[in-house]
Amino acid sequence: MTALIAAAAVFVLMHLLISGTRLRGALVGVVGEPAYMGGFSLASLAVIVWLSMAYGAARGQGEILWALSGWARWVQAGLQLLAILLIVPGLTTPNPTSVKQEGAISKPVSGMLRITRHPFLWGVVVWAAGHLLVNGDTPGLILFGSMAVLGLFGTMSIDAKRRAALGADWTAFAGQTSNLPFAAILAGRQPLKIMEIGWWRLLLALLVWAGLLFGHVYAFGVSALP
Repeated sequence: MTALIAAAAVFVLMHLLISGTRLRGALVGVVGEPAYMGGFSLASLAVIVWLSMAYGAARGQGEILWALSGWARWVQAGLQLLAILLIVPGLTTPNPTSVKQEGAISKPVSGMLRITRHPFLWGVVVWAAGHLLVNGDTPGLILFGSMAVLGLFGTMSIDAKRRAALGADWTAFAGQTSNLPFAAILAGRQPLKIMEIGWWRLLLALLVWAGLLFGHVYAFGVSALP
């Protein structure tokens, strides 16, 4: 359990205290942008592997904090669909909040960005929340709770970085969009145009969700089917 706590803490802190602060700029100033991005990506991958192995070792050893009935698995399946519908379009839509895509700030707001300017990270939050629902033990809380925390605070960290780097362009973009999903639509700043997201993105998301739903037992040894 100690290894899992350490891995989760390192994973969260390296993103919020390195990539999300002035320390990133200092490191880039020393080694350059390409070297920083390469090193940070490798470090992130290494910590993800460590986190996965630590969770695998800790599964079944922690205290049961909650155990919900069978309905929770249906809710979990629905939450995973929502998560993938955010994640896949989020990864495939030009977005000034994404890595190396600051130039997209000049494009009109459309598609998924009408719903949230952080679709990928909110997808991670929903994904983590769904897994917390059906993994009510201590290892589950540490792993999926840390992912949810990183997703939530990551949106704020990115907003702060882009505000500092893009100035008035970011202010205009942020004024048209929202961090919280659907907030800009409910406030009347954006219309909801689902098909503007792109039919192929939505179809791809459905295929990924179905693949994960039926393939989860083979990839992770636990069935995701309700």
